[in-house]
Amino acid sequence: MDSDGDDRPGGDLSDAEVDALHEVELGVEWLHRAHGHLVQFHHATGHAMDHFADAEEGLREAGYDDFADRLRDDLLPRGAVGDRWTYDLLETFQDGPLADSESFGADARESVADGERHVAERRQEREWKGRAEK
Repeated sequence: MDSDGDDRPGGDLSDAEVDALHEVELGVEWLHRAHGHLVQFHHATGHAMDHFADAEEGLREAGYDDFADRLRDDLLPRGAVGDRWTYDLLETFQDGPLADSESFGADARESVADGERHVAERRQEREWKGRAEK
């Protein structure tokens, strides 16, 4: 039970336990933000390639076959990083670091706080609400 005698989930955790779980949650949340940026990168790259595909057709119609061929042969089939396309990078991130961090976070929460999420925020909420009631 915490210093306020709170018997809600997470109320009996030490400050060190709450702080450690909070850091784990923040790490997972930051990887979710990175995932969002990676999705944005995937979409932006796809849109750029769509424009190049349209340009290939336009260049060919305008009689610039050499430029159209360069787009077709060099830029359009190219990966974003080496030979890897953005969907592959996205899937690798989702199935690797993101999934692993989510699993780790769930395991840590289950072991330390009986699965309770956001124990630091819940503690802060109780404190601030308690101060407002005084």
